Amino acid sequence: MVWWREGPDGKMINTKRKLKWWGIAVIVVIALGSAVWGTMVSAVEQPKYKVVESSGSIEIRDYAPMIIAETEVSGDRKEAIGKGFRIIANYIFGDNKAAQKVAMTTPVTQQSSEKIAMTAPVAQQGEGNSWKVHFVMPSSYTMETLPKPNNPAVKLKQIGGKRFAVIQFSGTGGQSSLERHTAELRKFLSTKGLRPLSAPTYAFYNPPWTLPFMRRNEVMLEVSRDGGRE
Repeated sequence: MVWWREGPDGKMINTKRKLKWWGIAVIVVIALGSAVWGTMVSAVEQPKYKVVESSGSIEIRDYAPMIIAETEVSGDRKEAIGKGFRIIANYIFGDNKAAQKVAMTTPVTQQSSEKIAMTAPVAQQGEGNSWKVHFVMPSSYTMETLPKPNNPAVKLKQIGGKRFAVIQFSGTGGQSSLERHTAELRKFLSTKGLRPLSAPTYAFYNPPWTLPFMRRNEVMLEVSRDGGRE
């Protein structure tokens, strides 16, 4: 391959070096864009919680009561979260009775619609491949002041305060990573003698174009506030 060509002034130009600098410029632009987005995300409202215990990348958090907009969709996990996101995004962008926009919050969360056997730590899978996807609504709203959805698939729900064990990690949040971190979180709970009260909830804080090392992902498992043990 020829890496040199003659320029308009008759001088030879090293196109390999030029391409190298173009590549560096593109990386810088992407990195700056991700940094800007990271700043924007940090300014977006997130659910309020208090950390009651931490161990490395794992925290036990007490979450304040909240209102969520939730929809249930079917399909594989990645397909379902995209579909669910669009349904709820339509609601907060104005597809509601008041044609009112609701401020975006983070993260978007996803949970399998599986049922937990309360007498044993074994999860029992519900029928079908169904997922619940939700956004937490801004804390300035109440159930009375939130605009009512036009789409019956969007449900507004009041959720009481809960305790979750949470593991945080970066990367693309693919299925193998989610499974690996869920296993690590379950192992941590086992060492504490704690039993999960829910199926894992996956929380994603960043859009898909964010550089993987700058993303924030979490796996959450509800646990008892009163220290209930296995």
